[in-house]
Amino acid sequence: MNKIERRLRRKKGIRKKIYGILSKPRITVYRSNKHLYVQAIDDLHGNTLCSSSDFDAGTKKNLEGASAVGLKLAEKLLKKNVKDVIFDRNGYIHHGLVKAVADGVRKGGIKL
Repeated sequence: MNKIERRLRRKKGIRKKIYGILSKPRITVYRSNKHLYVQAIDDLHGNTLCSSSDFDAGTKKNLEGASAVGLKLAEKLLKKNVKDVIFDRNGYIHHGLVKAVADGVRKGGIKL
């Protein structure tokens, strides 16, 4: 089993347990080799409520940029009157960029 297969296996186990609805959407994080993407999803209807990336925040893929991406997403969620979310780390370990995104969302006034 390589690294990607292990992450996808962890992702599958996580997704069995968490589920987002319109009032409490699921925030998922995706890290590519060059960029960072975050989106809020309503699983009941299969809609993406809002999304943010390092393109939107105008930053690089580093800790400060990840925190800025989280803040940008929190702003968009507050405009839609969403105060609570469920955090989906998408199989990644909860440290580094993933943790910085979660902290940025918290700083923006959203409860995880």
